[in-house]
Amino acid sequence: MRAWRWTLIAAAAAAGLAAGALDGAHAQAPASPRHSVILFVADGLRSQIVTPETAPAMAAVRAEGVDFQNSHSIYPTVTTANASTMATGHYLGDTGDFGNNIYTGPKLSPLTTSGVTPGLEDNADITFINGSFGGNYLNEESLLAAARRQGYQTASIGKKGPTSVHDVTGRDGAGIVIDDDSGWPPPDSLPFAPGIQAAIRAAGLAPIPPDRGLNASLGAYNMAGVKVANVEQQDWFVRVATEVLLPRFKADGRPFAMVYWSRDPDGTQHNQGDSLNALKPGVNGPTSMAGIRNASANLQRLRDALKAQGLDQTTDIVVTADHGFATVSKQSQTSPSAKLSYRDVVPGFLPPGFLAADLALWLKAPVWAPNRLPVALDDGFHPSQLGAIVGPDPENPLIVVASNGGSDLLYFPGPDPKAMAAKVAAFLMGQDYTAAVFVSDALGPVPGALPMSAVNLIGSARTPTPSMVVAFRTEGGDCAKPETCEVLVSDTNLQQGQGSHGSLSRGETHNFMAAVGPDFKAGFVDPSPVSNADLPWTIAKAIGVDFPSIGKLKGRVIAEALKGGPASVPSEAKVVKSDPGPGGFTTVLDYQQVGEQKYFDAAGMPGRVYGLKP
Repeated sequence: MRAWRWTLIAAAAAAGLAAGALDGAHAQAPASPRHSVILFVADGLRSQIVTPETAPAMAAVRAEGVDFQNSHSIYPTVTTANASTMATGHYLGDTGDFGNNIYTGPKLSPLTTSGVTPGLEDNADITFINGSFGGNYLNEESLLAAARRQGYQTASIGKKGPTSVHDVTGRDGAGIVIDDDSGWPPPDSLPFAPGIQAAIRAAGLAPIPPDRGLNASLGAYNMAGVKVANVEQQDWFVRVATEVLLPRFKADGRPFAMVYWSRDPDGTQHNQGDSLNALKPGVNGPTSMAGIRNASANLQRLRDALKAQGLDQTTDIVVTADHGFATVSKQSQTSPSAKLSYRDVVPGFLPPGFLAADLALWLKAPVWAPNRLPVALDDGFHPSQLGAIVGPDPENPLIVVASNGGSDLLYFPGPDPKAMAAKVAAFLMGQDYTAAVFVSDALGPVPGALPMSAVNLIGSARTPTPSMVVAFRTEGGDCAKPETCEVLVSDTNLQQGQGSHGSLSRGETHNFMAAVGPDFKAGFVDPSPVSNADLPWTIAKAIGVDFPSIGKLKGRVIAEALKGGPASVPSEAKVVKSDPGPGGFTTVLDYQQVGEQKYFDAAGMPGRVYGLKP
């Protein structure tokens, strides 16, 4: 069932983008004919879960081409945040896409369809936010927009939200952007580019994408979630890509750049019903495995279609995941909200919106839904998974919480944000679910916390920067590869035993990455750290796209992966620690560095983060 919401249609045009250097290797037009590229994103695919048995097509790309074994997601490890990085090559301090749900300020947020914490996986909210921040809320040109401007054919197809983020200035039909909502009735609808829907009909396909069917059912506290992967919907997307777009691109004769964003395994891992309220098998049950196989099968069909069209020898394929994954835990011994009773929560478990509820109980202040309706905690209600307002007056919040699963964004729009930051940090450091605390550089220093600039969250963003980001506790699971069965406390409406992500643990930062094609080395294992921020610059270098830049928080060209590149690049492991906070709480950040580029492995209080070095 779709919730129809009215929205405003804003013109989307990138403007004022200043050209910038590409880490000393700015892409130049190649002398030989330009190659094409497909960026395939397997949402939520863990690096170590991929084997020839679990995901044969993914494993084949890794074996035939470049195996990025030391890969990294961007923190927070959520979908649209990493999509913004893959699209622009910039970290979140520049793109302003700090999470799937963000706070956009008191004058804008009340007008969005999701209240004060609009969602960037919602087409109506994206359209409104984009139009409200200069026609391009990312403040950077995307790789697809730059490629199209330089004569490439472009397309972004797949899961709504990140599919739009990759071509956020082309969603009005200037580019080919096709997602779950394409062709559906307004206001959620996304327009087809001219001629595309007619071509889809001519290929004998349904004119609009099917919904997820049973795969969309997340269950409830007393009812298991899904037992099927997202096969039908993704079959439609693959057929559009292989039977409509690739033949169209070949007939045109110009090179192309395509993003294919597979909702699986993410959507299936989130909603899987194999592990209701139990930590085993968690996200390693048969339904999650079916989601992984579904994504792998999608990739194989794209590779087969390229070969059938005679495009395989001139097309690079880059495969990545936006983040890793973990099994949800809803347990806390210290949370005030976990001690209350709710109508839809297992007694003693953390409710959705627990962080906002805890802050409200601690401050003895009311808590409000994002649409400013009161939340009666004493009557068995809790905040939503989108976020909440804390304070006596919802029009003048003390705190706004934007919930993002394994991490929450906190904004302090009140009269003394610096004092509020110190108070809230001290409270959070007393909670057993808190792993890491990062505070805006303008509000610190705060004992026990690191500055947000330490994880590249302070830059040239147009959207409001959070005052604080808190990452939740993780631990390795009980299996042969503990990283693949990590357990995570998550601020979500999902149940214990289902799947989530968003924190700063190695199980979530270690995404799958591989590449194969005419511009990449064959059979090469890259031990150097790489990240999603590096991919646009590497692709631009490979296919010869001049890629401009405004902000300074950029990735690098993965030169060692390209043909003719060096055999390796020097890197070093580093650690930064905060001063001790209340109770000795310390935020420790493990990262690797190549030149000026930082790659975040894990961060938090020792003993509360999987993957943090002893």
